[in-house]
Order: sequence, then C-alpha cells, then structure tokens
Amino acid sequence: MIKNKANRRAKIKARIRSKVLGTADVPRLCVYRSNKAIYAQIIDDTKGATLFSVSSQGIAKGTKTEIAKEVGIAVAEKAKANGIEQVKFDRNGYLYHGRVKNLAEGAREGGLKF
Repeated sequence: MIKNKANRRAKIKARIRSKVLGTADVPRLCVYRSNKAIYAQIIDDTKGATLFSVSSQGIAKGTKTEIAKEVGIAVAEKAKANGIEQVKFDRNGYLYHGRVKNLAEGAREGGLKF
C-alpha cells in the first residue's frame, strides 16, 4: 500500500528503471527535479558511470518551466559535443508534465532523439 508521495514515486521509479537501461551507444537521460532546481544527467549503465550532467543552478532568468527548457537545450548541446545523438529518457518517477516535459522538449529542440 502506498502511504505517501515519496513511496509512490519510488514505486514508479523502480518500474521505469526496470525497462530503461542506458548503454554506451544509447545512454540514459535522467532527470531530477527539486523545488528550487532541475538537473539532467547522461548515464551509461553498463559502466555505471555518469558521463556528464547539467543543472539549472547558474540560470537565474525566467520561470521554472522556462529554465527547465534551457537546461534541456544545454544538455543536448553537451551531448552533441560528446558525440551522443540518441538517448533513452528516464523521467525518474515524475509525471511527464510541467518542468520535466519542458526539459524533454528542450532536449529535442537541441537535437537529441528519444
């Protein structure tokens, strides 16, 4: 039985992670959303290593959803610079709505395919 929001998200996260696995060719784009910031990581699960990450810590202009879109564009640019064109999107238990959706749209605008 799910007692609170954190347990619900953990259950959804486990279900997603059982299906989404990043490889060297197609790494995983993982999103973490806090109340103040949003973070995106590109992860190779076969090595168990984070290739790189981008956060909204340095971006101070706009609303949270606008900042999330900028983070998506930044992660796409960094991925292109590292030779990554396709990723698997891991929403990390969050609903595909609001900031998570804007980050994904920004990554697609930047040229990532998923």
